[in-house]
Formats: sequence, C-alpha cells, structure tokens
Amino acid sequence: MRLVFMGTPDFAVPCLRRLAEDGHEVLAVFTQPDKPQGRKFIITPPPVKVAAQELGLPVFQPKTLKDEAVQAQLRALAPDVIVVVAYAKLLPKAVLDIPRLGCVNVHGSLLPKYRGAAPIQWTVINGDETAGVTTMYMAEGLDSGDMIETMQLKVDPDETSGQLFERLMPLGAQCLSDTLKKIAAGTAPRVPQDGTQATLAPKIDKTMGRLDFTRPARQLHNLVRGLSPWPSAFMMCGQRKLKVLKTAVRSESGPAGTLLDTDGFVIACGQDALEIVELVPEGKGRMTGAQFLQGLRDRPERF
Repeated sequence: MRLVFMGTPDFAVPCLRRLAEDGHEVLAVFTQPDKPQGRKFIITPPPVKVAAQELGLPVFQPKTLKDEAVQAQLRALAPDVIVVVAYAKLLPKAVLDIPRLGCVNVHGSLLPKYRGAAPIQWTVINGDETAGVTTMYMAEGLDSGDMIETMQLKVDPDETSGQLFERLMPLGAQCLSDTLKKIAAGTAPRVPQDGTQATLAPKIDKTMGRLDFTRPARQLHNLVRGLSPWPSAFMMCGQRKLKVLKTAVRSESGPAGTLLDTDGFVIACGQDALEIVELVPEGKGRMTGAQFLQGLRDRPERF
C-alpha cells in the first residue's frame, strides 16, 4: 500500500523499518523538528528521522499539521493509509480525512486502558502484570478510535519501563504489520472502545519521582521501575538528593521512613520496607546502597 508514516521516538522506529521490509511504498515520513538535547543543547534529530534517512525516505518536520500548506502536501501524496506511532501531535480532522483507508495508530497499551502520552510508564507505575499494544483507526478524540488488533505480554515484577519499552517495540511492529495486511484484504475489524473502562496516562514529569516512605513499599518499588530510565525516582538524605535506580521490597517493618538495622540500605515504609539497591548521590557516580551507607557520616533519623 501507499503509506505516509508519522512518528518521532525510538518506539516508532521498528514500525517504520517493518513497513519497508513488508514492501509498502512509504511516500513520506513526518516527524517532530530537531531539538536541542543534553547539557550542551546540541541540536539532535529525532530517531525516526535518522531511520528514515537511512532508508532513503523523504522526511518532513512541520511544526503543526494545522497548516493548510502541509495538509495540501499530504493530499497531493494521496496515501492509502497514514500510519501514526508516537508522533506526539494530534491529527486535525482535515488530516484524518485524507487517506482513503483511514489513519492507523499503534498505541503502547491495551486500550481503552492508558490513553495518553505515557502508557508504558503508567503500566509499570501501577504494577500491572500485563502490557501490550493496540492498533486502532484514529478519531478526533484522544486514543479513542475503533480498535483493530491487540497483542500482549506479561510484565516482570522487577522490569523497568525502559525494559518494557524494548520488548513492546517489536511487538508493535508485528501488530502493525498484521493490521495492514488485514486492511489491504478488507478484513480488518472495527471494535468500538468501551469508554467507561478508559483510563488516562498523562505525561511523566520530574516532580512525581520523590519517594514518600509513608506509602507501601510495593508502590514505591513500582514508581522506581516506572520512572527508569527517565526521569528517575529520588529521595532526600538531609539536603542531599539521591537518585534511586533500583530497589527491592523487603518484609521488615518499623516506623515509616526510618533506617532499619538489617543488611543493606533498608527503609521502613507504610507497609513492608524498601531496600535501596542502587543509587546515584548528587555529585557522585553510581553505587550500591550499602556503599552509600558505608560512606555516610551522619545518618538522618528519618528519610
């Protein structure tokens, strides 16, 4: 089929590559503009742009799809389908109406659960045992279109969102491949979502990462996993910020926030206790919790 692809981050790259492997005619790739990254603010192209250039595909980076000139450009391409994977822009109705077979989105959750920008992170933060991907026909609402196909997998209780991303990326590519075959054959279903079961997955931000030890240890462990690798959970040791990379739930108990007299860096929580397995103290490198405690002169009464 004749396709236009829209996507931006690493998650979208396997889908783009799979379209090329499956022999589709990718007419153009639309992605976000290059942005400054890192401490030196180096202008960096999005991963989808890099992959598209490697595949020899034309790349466009409009600031908005509401521009009539951009919409005219899309109409001139006359795609059968527009494929959207983590593009980070809502498509206006004028764009949704362009392809003759519709706009198809690959979303990183089992819809209608986790509509929004960060479905994979929230899957981990909420401690879900199952994750997956959904393909759907796009509508004007947020991730509310009719579903076509889903694929799922089990989430390991110690898996981070970064690790889950890695496992869901090829699953998304496979789901997209199967979906487009069904659309081409005229056999793709349209399954309306149950809006009463919908939940939201809003953007992740740095402020939500502070560990509150009055909460159950399992919730904090899931928060650490869900915010890894970015933006990372953190805790305070006096005035010093500790980036928490890895934790484990322990069965010990005590007043919430107190350091327990056990092996390792173990802090009592509202329920059970949390072992800080790996961390990065402010201004230092990565180390184990035990190593941090060994070098700590004054231990606070409560974390």
